[in-house]
Amino acid sequence: MAAPSRRIVLASDHAGVEMKRRLLAALGEMGVAAEDLGPETPESVDYPDFAASVASRVSRGTADAGVLVCGTGLGMAMTANKFPGVRAAVLYDDAAARLARQHNDANVAVFGARTMSPEDAVRRLRIFLAEPFEGGRHRGRLEKIRGIERKNSTGGGTDPA
Repeated sequence: MAAPSRRIVLASDHAGVEMKRRLLAALGEMGVAAEDLGPETPESVDYPDFAASVASRVSRGTADAGVLVCGTGLGMAMTANKFPGVRAAVLYDDAAARLARQHNDANVAVFGARTMSPEDAVRRLRIFLAEPFEGGRHRGRLEKIRGIERKNSTGGGTDPA
């Protein structure tokens, strides 16, 4: 189970407001303090704005983990993964929730409000927060991701071929 000292931030778009509220309540039940970065109502908003608010905090280290919700989770994940050090994963099933942490050391959990039930999302968030990063052979792969990230942030691009 997640340690109460974790700093977790959540956000959604209009499609994910209700699921975000359920996830926030579940975090409270787990004893995890979390900050809701919006929106408050289901009026139409642009998901990149809210994904950026969560991802920037995770990237800067002012949050340990993030939770994002939109219709499918895809747009939120795409946006969040533009930030250095952010590894956002759409947790489309329980195995993805477990392996995103164990193998990829994911630090942002992403959910699709139109593709899964709130109960499934809560269960997957619990799995995500409980799983440790395994390290080992996966550590070198993450370092390769960081290398690609550094190279691309300086405008050098990368050609793996």
